[in-house]
Amino acid sequence: MTAHPSSLPVTLGRLLLALYFLLPGIMKFVAFDMHMGLMARHGVPAAAPLLIVAGIANIAGALMLATNRHVRLASLGFVAYIILVNFMLHDFWNFDGMEGAHEAQNFVKNLGILAGLLVLAGVSVKRSLSPSGFFKSDAAVDDDQ
Repeated sequence: MTAHPSSLPVTLGRLLLALYFLLPGIMKFVAFDMHMGLMARHGVPAAAPLLIVAGIANIAGALMLATNRHVRLASLGFVAYIILVNFMLHDFWNFDGMEGAHEAQNFVKNLGILAGLLVLAGVSVKRSLSPSGFFKSDAAVDDDQ
């Protein structure tokens, strides 16, 4: 049996995932220099523009999840984001000792979040990106189908 996108566990999971991305998205701007240092430590090229794009994507995607709008699109976008973050910032294979262990832990944790996003995408409404109804909630679109 497939969970309905508005069921309580799906709604709570969606809201918790929104919070998981919203707070770091805000912090990317509040603690910009700290995040730039982290990205420099991992050798991320074009760090400043990427950090700005990541912050905007975190906040916009989190708001989409929180307001139940284009949840499937936001979830799949965050899947791609996590894959990039894992390989760019949690490159445990490049570190030794505690730092390597810490990055490995973050890498695996992110895989768990990625799994939750895939499940959320799987139970969410498939929507077009057409202008009509673009800002409707997924629940309203689901009711129309």
